[in-house]
Amino acid sequence: MLRRRAFVAFAAFALAAPAAAAAEEPSRPVVAAGRKVSIEYTLRLEEGTVVHTNAGGAPLVYEHGSGTLLPGLEAALAGAALGESRQGTLAAEDAYGAIEAAYYSEVEASRIPEQDRRIGAELDYRDAEGEPLRVRVHELRGDKIVIDFNHPLAGRAIRYEVKVLAIE
Repeated sequence: MLRRRAFVAFAAFALAAPAAAAAEEPSRPVVAAGRKVSIEYTLRLEEGTVVHTNAGGAPLVYEHGSGTLLPGLEAALAGAALGESRQGTLAAEDAYGAIEAAYYSEVEASRIPEQDRRIGAELDYRDAEGEPLRVRVHELRGDKIVIDFNHPLAGRAIRYEVKVLAIE
C-alpha cells in the first residue's frame, strides 16, 4: 500500500511539474483577437490532396478575429503560442461551408459559350460589385443550364497543418 501511495504522489508531482514550469516561463505571445499573426499552412482534402499551401514561401499575415481565415482555422489558432504548430480536420461548415441550394442558378444556355455547355465546366463571372468569381456548370436542362456558385470546396472537410511564425 505504501508503494502505491508513493507512486500516486510521484505521478501527481510529475503531471503537475510541467504546468508549474510553464507558469515560470516568461510570458510568450499567443494568438488572440486583434493581433497580427504570420502563419505557414497547408490545407488538404481528407484523401491527402493539397488544395492550398504557402510552405516554403511567404507567410500568410492576417489580423486574428477579422474573419479573413476559414472560421474553423481561426478558432483552431486561438491561444496558439509563437512557434507552435497545430493540425486537425475542419468540418465542411467550419471550412468553405456546406453546399447551399440557394447558390444554384438557372440561366439560358445561350448566355454560356458553346464550348462551356458541359457539366463541370468552370466559368469566370463578375458579381454585382464587379468582383470576379469562378463558377461551375452543374446541370444541363435543355435550353437552360444550372450554374453552381458554391465555393469549389464547399461540402468538403479540410485537413490543416499550420505553424505560427510571428505574433505582433
